[in-house]
Amino acid sequence: MLLELKGVAVSYGKVPALRGIDLAVPAGGIVTIIGANGAGKTTCLRAISGLVRLSAGSIRFDGARIDGLAPDRIVARGIAHVPEGRRIFPDLTVAENLMTGAFLRRDRAAVARDLAEVFARFPRLAERRAQRAQTLSGGEQQMLAIGRALMAAPRLLLMDEPTMGLAPVIVEEIGRIVRAIAAGGVPVVLVEQNAELALSLADHAYVFETGALALSGPARELHDNEHVRAAYLGV
Repeated sequence: MLLELKGVAVSYGKVPALRGIDLAVPAGGIVTIIGANGAGKTTCLRAISGLVRLSAGSIRFDGARIDGLAPDRIVARGIAHVPEGRRIFPDLTVAENLMTGAFLRRDRAAVARDLAEVFARFPRLAERRAQRAQTLSGGEQQMLAIGRALMAAPRLLLMDEPTMGLAPVIVEEIGRIVRAIAAGGVPVVLVEQNAELALSLADHAYVFETGALALSGPARELHDNEHVRAAYLGV
């Protein structure tokens, strides 16, 4: 497995946010984490990225422990994070935002190639490369956040609620983008409130409830699970 969480626990003060999470991500495909608000999904991604400290357990990436490392060192290992809410730099241009994703890289020729690939993947960003990011639509800002993460040349991409607040037609486009990224060889860990979309995209799924792992298995099987259908799919 490319990424492995064993017994991961995180607390905010005395309040437990994650309790004994075991999770594995293979070197290809899409893994999704679904659950209600406050279930610990975002905290799990933040723990992987080194943005919150573990109170118990371990996280291994490509066989080496990364829990306890600073976030920039985790990025340097090959994990990029598209955060909830996009978190772009509103006063920077599209091109400048993208280049912040490559701040740890020194291979200028490869960075230039990757920038060209991002613009090819997201033609609207190419058209707006000189515009300030705050002038973009919500969907374009989400594409910018994804493109910025891809500029880190990741071996694993974490995506937190990429369709939040977007129109249905843009949601479909983001789904196609996620599929294309995984098909291109970068595995994705997807946290998504839209459980129907998440389970349709993913190969494997985990269901979090109140900070604990409630269910896991192939995404198709969980889509047909009665509890999942009632609690998360509105069936």
